[in-house]
Amino acid sequence: MRQPNALLTLALAAAPFIAPLAAQTPAAPGLDTAGMDRSVRPGDDFFRYANGTWFARTEIPADRAAVGGSSVAGRRGQEALALLIGDASTGHHPAGSDLRKVGDFYRSLVDSAAIERAGLAPIRPLLDRIAAIRSRADLARFVGATLRADVDVINDGALHTDNLFGLWVDQDFDQPTRNSAALLQGGLAMPDRRYYLDSSAAMTAIRVKYRAHVARMLTLAAAGDAERKADAILALETRIAAVHWNREDTWDVTKGNVHWRRLDFARKAPGLDWPAFFAAAKLADVPVLVAWQASAITGISALTASQPLDDWKALLAYHAIEHHARVLPAAFEQEAFDFFGRTLSGAQAQAPRTRRAVDATSAALGFVVGRMYVERYFPASARREAAAMVAGIIHALDQRIVRLEWMAPATKAAARAKLRTLRVSVGYPDTWPSYAGLAVRPGDAYGNADRVERFEYAENIRKLHRPVDRAEWSLTPQEVNAVNMPAMNAMNFPAAILQPPFFDPARPSAMNYGSIGAAIGHEISHSFDNLGAAFDARGRLRNWWTPADLAHFNAAAEQLVRQYDGYRPFPDLAVNGRLTLTENLADLTGLAAAYDAWRASLGGKPAPGFAGLTGDQQLFVSYAQTWRSKARDARLRQQILTDGHAPGQYRALTVRNIDAWYDAFDVKPGEALYLAPGDRVRIW
Repeated sequence: MRQPNALLTLALAAAPFIAPLAAQTPAAPGLDTAGMDRSVRPGDDFFRYANGTWFARTEIPADRAAVGGSSVAGRRGQEALALLIGDASTGHHPAGSDLRKVGDFYRSLVDSAAIERAGLAPIRPLLDRIAAIRSRADLARFVGATLRADVDVINDGALHTDNLFGLWVDQDFDQPTRNSAALLQGGLAMPDRRYYLDSSAAMTAIRVKYRAHVARMLTLAAAGDAERKADAILALETRIAAVHWNREDTWDVTKGNVHWRRLDFARKAPGLDWPAFFAAAKLADVPVLVAWQASAITGISALTASQPLDDWKALLAYHAIEHHARVLPAAFEQEAFDFFGRTLSGAQAQAPRTRRAVDATSAALGFVVGRMYVERYFPASARREAAAMVAGIIHALDQRIVRLEWMAPATKAAARAKLRTLRVSVGYPDTWPSYAGLAVRPGDAYGNADRVERFEYAENIRKLHRPVDRAEWSLTPQEVNAVNMPAMNAMNFPAAILQPPFFDPARPSAMNYGSIGAAIGHEISHSFDNLGAAFDARGRLRNWWTPADLAHFNAAAEQLVRQYDGYRPFPDLAVNGRLTLTENLADLTGLAAAYDAWRASLGGKPAPGFAGLTGDQQLFVSYAQTWRSKARDARLRQQILTDGHAPGQYRALTVRNIDAWYDAFDVKPGEALYLAPGDRVRIW
């Protein structure tokens, strides 16, 4: 099962889009020299220098909103998962076995004829429960009973859910020896509050299309008075959006770490029948919860009392239909894609049903599929080599801390203690989670999806009564990603990212350090970014900085905020340096540490050249190619508004803060990316 495993799940997020073979530029071993554009001066546009030909020649597939640096690994992973899941679906595995569950889950999703025959019958009991709501207490009970552990929402950094509230269970920030439950703001179907509140012409047009989409979904479900209900739903969601926290405040751990006693919710957030809610959510025995976006919880609770009950019922019914669209007849899935895929992201066509089913199966039974993946595709040697690289980069960062002139000895000691206690997990978990309690039934696509959500929720409720497990994984082994969990002081590097183009033991080491090495450094550095640096070595939210050191750190961080605020993909929309600060800090420190570790690995020997590039140049070009990306305008706008990661073309420009990059490419004053030494951001 997928575990939230920390509110600060800060993933590498290297453009998680999969491109077909035709979109890949033929590459020299380990470095795509054919994808470079050497007519561009590195100091004017390093992203174009490293990726210009690739960018010009690459077409975004119709069923994608973007393609990026993880396309090669992602495509290979997709093909590998399709084979593994296909084998499981055709084999004769014992009833109740994990492999049988994988096969039955997948087959139920690709059996479109069975889904069409079932029609609305699977979701009808849920819609009938909503229709039967007669009182505010009934409303609270329904909202509590449908509370879910919104893992994917947490992992992508959104921290809101289409359910009225979301649940996250993880290590308590104040008492790191125990787990705690946190409630998160919810109630919106579109990705962010700005989609409802922004008065620009573009956002206004999206809201018009969204309202029409809501009406069409209700009409497909034979809901009466669909047009009036669509108006009411949009109006109610807009009121919810008005009380939501923005993403910058959401990721401020000092603002979010608010503990309320369960019995105090009625006083601090009046409106919702909280005793009925907690009883239905199986949280009635939890004495204290974290109200992560406290004022949003208060505002949403007030709306449950002030807004008409019929409007709430309309919203709940629409959200239920939207949430389950992929396991309802094709008309629902197509309509959902037309708005969320086409209008909001710019994709022109849906991915094939088989591929969508592979992705859904991998997400639902993640560690079963992950174990299959590891056993077939991930050799022990790759785990050992990656672990050795991790150790080298940790040592390099430790030495960077030792050499810091601005940091006081006490702060250095605390920082180095974090590095000594950092738990790094490579490839896969040492103990595989069990799915023994999950029932998967042949031919029941809707029921299987629903039972997976209930199973994950139950696992999280049980987690409240278990000790903190620092060995718990947040990502599954087959994900092309990596993650740092600062509250746990732990990291995951899944097996799937430890392959070309990120990692290849056969290529020059500079390329590995520029790609997977920088990614490893990135994740290690999350323990010391503006969020991770708020936690001590035990995972406790505690200020371990001297006032002067903290002021220096914050000033340097502000310098990086201004740098990224200056990147403007569209005339009317710039990168949000505040929203992306955490990832930008990790990119900067991670690349610096990876460079140092690579130089140390050479043992004083010269680095071999490759295709006319020195070792240093190979490392920096490899880094920039990691962040190659090309997105449709709608998807790029959505990313800028909602994602804590800057677009790849700007992450590649981290190099302008690294002195060695200037020497490697002879970057001079007057070139577009040149920063005077005093203007380069230097922290760790």
